[in-house]
Amino acid sequence: MLLEVKTQRFSGAVSGALFAMSALLVGAFVPASAAAQTGEPVKIGYSMALTGGLAPNGKSALLAQKIWEEDVNARGGLLGRPVKLIYYDYQTNPATVPGIYIKLLDIDKVDLIIGGYGTNLLAPAMPIAMQRKKVFIGLLGTAVNSAFNYVNYFSMAPSGPDPKASYTKGFVDLAVRQNPKPQTVAIVAADAEFGLNACEGARENVKAAGLLSSMTADTHRRPPSSRRWYGRLRRQIQTSLSSVPTRPIRSAWCARSTRLASSRK
Repeated sequence: MLLEVKTQRFSGAVSGALFAMSALLVGAFVPASAAAQTGEPVKIGYSMALTGGLAPNGKSALLAQKIWEEDVNARGGLLGRPVKLIYYDYQTNPATVPGIYIKLLDIDKVDLIIGGYGTNLLAPAMPIAMQRKKVFIGLLGTAVNSAFNYVNYFSMAPSGPDPKASYTKGFVDLAVRQNPKPQTVAIVAADAEFGLNACEGARENVKAAGLLSSMTADTHRRPPSSRRWYGRLRRQIQTSLSSVPTRPIRSAWCARSTRLASSRK
């Protein structure tokens, strides 16, 4: 529970920073003369997880965004215009994302689009932003732009120039310092952008550390995002690795939050 609260607070804080950057971009891309003439609101559009698995994170992010909107409008808005947030619930379902951003641009006529919460929900919006040549800011996305190389995409996630490897580098560095040194690693990836990106980096870190990436038949499957499924798989991996005559990192996996755990006999 404490971890969940901290995660929600962090997502809210980052969301506030996201909107601070949005304000600068709105000032850069919305002509001041038009603002003075029309007095219409500066419209910022996005999707956010308000239901589904990511709803706790999405709701905390939305709270921070609404606080930002209220604070900015109380101080006179942007360019003499009020700010209006336009958002839709994508239900933690990537399939809903493209349609939401098309609606924001074609029907709501927003001035700026930003991303929702998480890699899996940012990636489906990227083709829309690229097609319309829109600046697009991602909230807590991991290597979202690695496949697109879109010059107008910006990430708020502090994961550095090598985001795929950054999530697990510290864990692997710590693991290899143990005595006796672990020799095998089991990695499981959820079949979605975040899990696969983080696990690609994990494999790079494992290889660089001289460890063996050991996978059972079950771990070759790319599972749905299910905590219960991962719990069962973790026990299967522990049983499988218990017969390996090496010192294993017995359960290391990249899931929805790239949780990595280790234990020894």
